[in-house]
Amino acid sequence: MEIQSIKHRFGIMGNSVLLERAIDIARQVAPTDISVLITGESGVGKEVFPQIIHQLSTRKHGPYIAVNCGAIPEGTIDSELFGHEKGSFTGAHESRKGYFEVADGGTIFLDEVAELPLSTQVRLLRVLETGEFIKVGSSKVIKTNVRVVAATNVTIPDAINQGRFRQDLYYRLNSVPIYMPPLRERKEDIHLLFRKFAADFAEKYRMPAIHLSEEAVRMLAGYRWPGNIRQLKNITEQISIIEQNREISATTLHRYLPENNYSELPVLVKGKPQSGIDFNERDLLYKVLFDMKKDISELKKLVGDIITHSGVTSEVYSTHASVINRLKHQSFDDEIEETNDRPPHIEISTDIAAHLNEPITDSEEIEENLSLERRNIELIRRALHKHDNKRKSAAKELGISERTLYRKIKEHGLD
Repeated sequence: MEIQSIKHRFGIMGNSVLLERAIDIARQVAPTDISVLITGESGVGKEVFPQIIHQLSTRKHGPYIAVNCGAIPEGTIDSELFGHEKGSFTGAHESRKGYFEVADGGTIFLDEVAELPLSTQVRLLRVLETGEFIKVGSSKVIKTNVRVVAATNVTIPDAINQGRFRQDLYYRLNSVPIYMPPLRERKEDIHLLFRKFAADFAEKYRMPAIHLSEEAVRMLAGYRWPGNIRQLKNITEQISIIEQNREISATTLHRYLPENNYSELPVLVKGKPQSGIDFNERDLLYKVLFDMKKDISELKKLVGDIITHSGVTSEVYSTHASVINRLKHQSFDDEIEETNDRPPHIEISTDIAAHLNEPITDSEEIEENLSLERRNIELIRRALHKHDNKRKSAAKELGISERTLYRKIKEHGLD
């Protein structure tokens, strides 16, 4: 079956290369009985891939059981998966079949597999290797023919290092890995999914569908979407219900997006959403420098120490020094440009590098600090003016404590 046919059959939307690669792997592995491990962040839609694998396999007429391992209490997980005998524990009033027995001849999907207790992981490993298991409270070995597909949003190698997951089980489950990309790696699909959800909710609530302005579309693509598709769908529903105006502006959309989750810093790349303040890009860049000025001075000192104690050649020093000087003197307007999700390339001036073979003088450092201090004062003035001299609000916008702001006001006589 072609990838487009699979997407249509299982309701998958998107044209991302990473998404289509994941679908292609699922399609190729489906006719086999190999175990599959699906990885990806929460909310990316991992649960659709076990269904693809099952429906395109020879087991499609057999049972398909999905188990959320994280939702079953540790004390009953073995009984749920492998069954139990009557009287094997308190409350076991009758014998019961487990999922592995019920799914014989079919597929079992173990979601959040990394949440399984270590003792259950040992039992699962035995099923994968031999097709055998023992019910809780029994000594009889039962055979089963089950294809296992597992999924997790946990980085399992980290869980192995922390002693929370068995390495041998990981290798057995991970015979064929499928990676489901997060929404921020599928930027071309975000607006497409938004329109689909908007149309669905318009039909559900019997109202006109919402649509985004061009600026709002850029904001949608620039957001990190930590909750992925689930979060996008949730926010689309909220906006569809709450907003009366069917054309959604960037300002309106911003109210529904939690802060600090944009893909790039808005001060470094044009076209990114503003956070509602009236500072322009240069002002925002100065705000970053407000916090970085001490780091630059320390970096200069560190390079000098390296030259003194390590015998680094003047040529290496020249390269390091030119980068520092670029940070000090380069017009930042030249660096703020459109990028295709890549950092801007900075050309290093050989003339400046040669000039900086000379030791950095105290006067240069004083001049730099004075220049930054003037910018700091201007930032404080603007923030105070914007918030009618309310120090708490101004300090929050500047990213400093109210106490620090009070000290700066006194220090520079800004009352």
